[in-house]
Amino acid sequence: MEQTTVTHQPGLSLNEASASAVQEEEVKGFIAGSEDRSNNVPAATDPVLTQPGLGITTTTITTITQTGGGWSTGLFDICGDKTTCILGALVPCCLDLSLAHQYGECLCMPLLPGSTFALRVGIRERYKIRGSACEDWTTVYCCYPLAVCQMIREMKRRMKTQTYHVSTALECS
Repeated sequence: MEQTTVTHQPGLSLNEASASAVQEEEVKGFIAGSEDRSNNVPAATDPVLTQPGLGITTTTITTITQTGGGWSTGLFDICGDKTTCILGALVPCCLDLSLAHQYGECLCMPLLPGSTFALRVGIRERYKIRGSACEDWTTVYCCYPLAVCQMIREMKRRMKTQTYHVSTALECS
């Protein structure tokens, strides 16, 4: 059985008496089985079959990251970023906290033994930098402040190369 809904539309005045009369006529018409609509029925009683939708929004995010090759700066390239160099010389542990944050790790991670070594291996693996775990261990434990400065410079340079392109398409239904 088909259900008919009478809606009030702005601009059309439809009082309760005429609305109930129209509903009674339609109910009688459906019960009798006749699908004929008389011309004297107001246009406001036609059922609304579909409502316009908001559409479908599609978002595409493309990430471009430079990978491969060696470290972008050398271990002793301290003149490349003077702020990082000064922080690395005076408070390398604070620089290690910043590095963990940039890498996406918990700020408590640098407090764990071996965490800087793990971060260096992680950075090398993430960006596919040539090297070995032995080289990473030697660098971190023999030249800790220089290693942290190099890792910070690497993260800054690699993060700059990421490009986010967001396009939104609206499809109306």
